[in-house]
Amino acid sequence: MFHRILVAVDGTAACHSAVGTTAELASLTGATVRVLHIDTSDVVYDTVVELEDDPTAHRTLQDAVSTLQQAGVEADGELLDGLVSDVAPAIEEAAQRFEADLIVVSPHHRGRLASWFAPSVSDAMAHSSRTAVLLAPGRN
Repeated sequence: MFHRILVAVDGTAACHSAVGTTAELASLTGATVRVLHIDTSDVVYDTVVELEDDPTAHRTLQDAVSTLQQAGVEADGELLDGLVSDVAPAIEEAAQRFEADLIVVSPHHRGRLASWFAPSVSDAMAHSSRTAVLLAPGRN
């Protein structure tokens, strides 16, 4: 079924569901997992502003990889730097490099107006990815 799963994590509480769902799927299918975290920046006027410091980015990535490995899943991680506007294409490119047959992301539910001005990464992935995408919403 699935042999190579890429799970994208962003450090929010919602990504815990994506990691948990990935652990369950990988355990069932024997898939290898790559965790992807993008240390994002944004452009404000003519200045690039880092939205996360390097130690936090590394910790976010390592926490997800450790969670998967503790669940008995073969997992590694990849950390990239990128602009907020380029996150969805960066995930798609990473999935292609890894030869993933599934991408797991956690959707962030926002209002209609917010989505109009800044479409979510999960929406962009679901509509444009050439790889199967699983949206793993947070668990209550």
